[in-house]
Amino acid sequence: MIRSLPNTSLYRNGYRFYVGIFFLFLVLPLVVISVLAFNDSNFIALPWKGFTFDWFFANTDDRVGLFQDEDLVRSIWVSIVTALIMGLLSLGVGTAAALLFVQEKFRGKNFLYFLAIAPLVIPGVILGISIILTSTQVAGGIEKATGWDPEFLSPGFWLVVLGQFSFGATYVMLIVSARLKKFDPTLEEAALSLKATKLEAIRYITIPFLRPALISGFAVAFLISFSNFNTTIFLIGSDPTLPVELFTRIKFSSTPVLNAISFLIVVVISTFALVNLYLDRKK
Repeated sequence: MIRSLPNTSLYRNGYRFYVGIFFLFLVLPLVVISVLAFNDSNFIALPWKGFTFDWFFANTDDRVGLFQDEDLVRSIWVSIVTALIMGLLSLGVGTAAALLFVQEKFRGKNFLYFLAIAPLVIPGVILGISIILTSTQVAGGIEKATGWDPEFLSPGFWLVVLGQFSFGATYVMLIVSARLKKFDPTLEEAALSLKATKLEAIRYITIPFLRPALISGFAVAFLISFSNFNTTIFLIGSDPTLPVELFTRIKFSSTPVLNAISFLIVVVISTFALVNLYLDRKK
């Protein structure tokens, strides 16, 4: 609400109506797909035919629930492991990059910063195609020169991690950089004056100050990795991630088990968000 505008009844009601419609637009699809996860129907949409847990636990000829579907459970596990590894790599490199770019001017700083944020402005499809073509050429050159086949450069788990890491580190860098702008460098200077080394000053002064940004950066990198599709689809091997598995299924056939996995994701993410909100308010 713009405080400088006249606070009339029409303005207040219009503002509330706009906010209500906006959040309804955001929340309604999630509510619908969550409700349909318990619909006793073999179709993914309405009409409602009763309440059931079949799409979570059933294992019959015509219905296979989420937790009984080995391929779907495997794709969830692959996505979680990929997101964890990518998040940790992005956290380390992104934090180091943020600490570098807050330093005084150095040669090539602007160019390096441009390279760091480039993955955010390049479409994910182009990024995925570029990575797979580059990795294929590099792997072929290494094998031709040495006779060794670098499997991590072939489509598969590690190439997905490397591909997602190319933009995940940038998100972490931006989040940590925003936090560093509020940091008082005299705190490090005081630690150095008390005979602390540079690494000790970073460990005991800078890192504790950055802890909220580090947690947020890791969470963002994890969620981006877990939900990424347009880059990952070019890099996967025999074990697809969850978004790719869902895309494959909904492309050829769809059952309410897709609603079930969507409901599960909504619940998990909402729980983490509420816990984080509670801890922030408590703090």
